[in-house]
Amino acid sequence: MSEQGDLIVVGAGPAGLSAAAVALAGGLRVVLVDSGTTVGGQYWRHPPEHARTAIRTDDLHHRLREYRALADALPAARAAGRLDLRTAHHVWSVVREDGGFAVHAADRREAPAETLVVLRAPRLLVASGAYDRQLPFPGWDLPGVLTIGGLQALLKGGGVTAGSRVALGGTGPFLLPVAAGLAARGADVVAVCEAASPLAWLRHPGPLLRNPGKWAEGAGYALALARHRVRVRPRTAIVRAEGDDRVTAVRIASLAADGSPRPGTERRIEVDAVGVGWGFAPQLDLFVPLGCELTAAEDGNAVVAVDDGQRTTVPGLYAAGEVCGVGGAPLAVAEGRLAAESVLADAGAAPVPGDPEPRAKRLAAVRATVARHRAFARAMALAHPLPAAWSQWLTDETVVCRCEEVTAGAVRAACADGGAPDHRQVKQLTRAGMGWCQGRMCGPAVHCLAARGRPYVPAERLVATPVTLGALAGLDEMEEQ
Repeated sequence: MSEQGDLIVVGAGPAGLSAAAVALAGGLRVVLVDSGTTVGGQYWRHPPEHARTAIRTDDLHHRLREYRALADALPAARAAGRLDLRTAHHVWSVVREDGGFAVHAADRREAPAETLVVLRAPRLLVASGAYDRQLPFPGWDLPGVLTIGGLQALLKGGGVTAGSRVALGGTGPFLLPVAAGLAARGADVVAVCEAASPLAWLRHPGPLLRNPGKWAEGAGYALALARHRVRVRPRTAIVRAEGDDRVTAVRIASLAADGSPRPGTERRIEVDAVGVGWGFAPQLDLFVPLGCELTAAEDGNAVVAVDDGQRTTVPGLYAAGEVCGVGGAPLAVAEGRLAAESVLADAGAAPVPGDPEPRAKRLAAVRATVARHRAFARAMALAHPLPAAWSQWLTDETVVCRCEEVTAGAVRAACADGGAPDHRQVKQLTRAGMGWCQGRMCGPAVHCLAARGRPYVPAERLVATPVTLGALAGLDEMEEQ
């Protein structure tokens, strides 16, 4: 099966939705593809359609008016035949073809049945987002220890708190809305451990002053946490989880300037659920095989290099959102709009009749918004770094790669005795990253242990998401149709 459009947008989160809206308004035929069953991505995750009246999660969202305006415009575009919306479609490969791109996706709307489709267009915009970056610690593989994003997905997608006594740890502003959401749903948030110091923001006053909305948002979370008597502990980390069949307690400790635990500060807190997050890692699986140039970001990740119009170094390929650097939904929305404007300009699309604002003026405003939010994202990364000495939390028996059960001791030995310079070589020597997740969970941590100071570049994966052999067997026959 093969479909044709003027533009394929992969990812229907804030960046992809805004890009699709601008492209549709400019008269292009758009194919919008997302692995979720509804649009909105992780940021605007909602309960399933059949459960939305019973499970109310609107209070957990920000910018809902913007989401609804973007989502409500899709049905009219579909009815007019200008939008092909493909939800529950998992993109597993993208290849360049003469005059454009072929996007290979697995249609899982009738799961467990799986049908492969090929979508073609001369231009491709990828807004595939990011996923939780994890640092291992003793006990992190116990049931009941989740990522911060996993906790929020349960909250937004089903109103579920995952536990009655919850401890959160890691770094970054994302800890605050998750803590506030859990408390609002009745969970006892017994600790919010922030590894960084809030005083670090004082070294970057400019981005803060130019983004007053961030101040207001942060103040709202602070009030919510104060109302529920949730304590935020700066310069503190969860260094161990305890339990037999599942987590029953955590050990927390104050951190020195380098991130090492201060002697004598460790304390034990009983919990039945834990959420940990150390920022995010961009989802670059579709960019690396295409040969896109990457660049280093302030948070230690490699991100897609783009020009001032969100064009990548591959002709006809555009990027927007967290793949260009983690910066939050407002930045993703602005980048999506900017990318779509570039698509319209490159496609030679005529101005829309009756458009009240000239394209040049609109472009200047969007670029200014992107620059302002990118400056805030850089300041956020510098204010919430990974603790330099976090590896001191690990014992040699601590599991680093959960799929293949590779320990920190094995990784250290691969670096010291085997001379492994990065996570790719560690993978060859220890099997770390060869399991089901293909290094998405352990890759950043293994890289930090092996190649401190260099940005994390994920390994090239020709198959970005698992597909069945039965579906693959029909590829040749499908291409001949």
